[in-house]
Amino acid sequence: MRISGVSLVKDAVRLDFPLLESLRSILPLCDELIVNVGPSDDGTRALVERLAEPRLRIVDGEWSPGQGGGVLAVETQRALAAATGDWAIYIQADEVLHEDGIPALRQALAAADPDTNVEGLLVDFLHFYGNTDRIGRGRAWYRREVRAIRLGADVRSHGDAQGFRVGPEGRKIRARRSGATWYHYGWARSLPVLGAKREADQALHSGGQERRTPFGSQLPWDVGLAPFRGRHPAAMADWIAARRPAMANSFAARRWDGRRLTLLASLGIEQLTGWRPFEYRNYVEV
Repeated sequence: MRISGVSLVKDAVRLDFPLLESLRSILPLCDELIVNVGPSDDGTRALVERLAEPRLRIVDGEWSPGQGGGVLAVETQRALAAATGDWAIYIQADEVLHEDGIPALRQALAAADPDTNVEGLLVDFLHFYGNTDRIGRGRAWYRREVRAIRLGADVRSHGDAQGFRVGPEGRKIRARRSGATWYHYGWARSLPVLGAKREADQALHSGGQERRTPFGSQLPWDVGLAPFRGRHPAAMADWIAARRPAMANSFAARRWDGRRLTLLASLGIEQLTGWRPFEYRNYVEV
């Protein structure tokens, strides 16, 4: 069984993605590593090349404007089309596989390979918010997604590349849990970088026409924030140490509204029963 690692990135230096840490985290599982590098003038391609990895192949993405968030699915598909494995492990530039999950993911791939009913594997997520000492929980944060797919099964990147669908009809992918955890650091950066990332997202999704209020000196508070009491991936140690002093350490005052009250009720039900009401899923669990 041959495994391809697949990722995509643009403006990684300017937006301070933990890109090398992300790529290195999946390398122990991969026979090849495909990285779609979008047009960037901040040294992103040179950063990828610093990996100095013989298994690495860089795909030059187009990232054509005017497609909105769908460009991420198009460019993810471009990287998948270059993969030659039986399975692809997909990781975004702000996600890191915890090393404790490597054996579980390897075992899950081996178990799923002969079972063609399984088209993808799910990983659990931990989402850091503001800094690397606090996580977001509840319905505002997805708790698992497909991050390994069977190549050759007409699995396609979907929407803004958060998940996958199958065939031209867009059927939900049949997926099984792997036991591995992806650590998501997209919101664990300094406020200036988070502001730049939000502007980049606005330009991508709405051509920059939709403007939001700047963060100011604090991030918005939301329901479900909690201290992180676990252990970060070893690959992230230096990245975290270098950036921790600049990360956001406080949040705006709590402001309750209908959305937050709904999230609070959902979180309470989930903590009591393990069931998340009205959870959106990009997949069918098998």
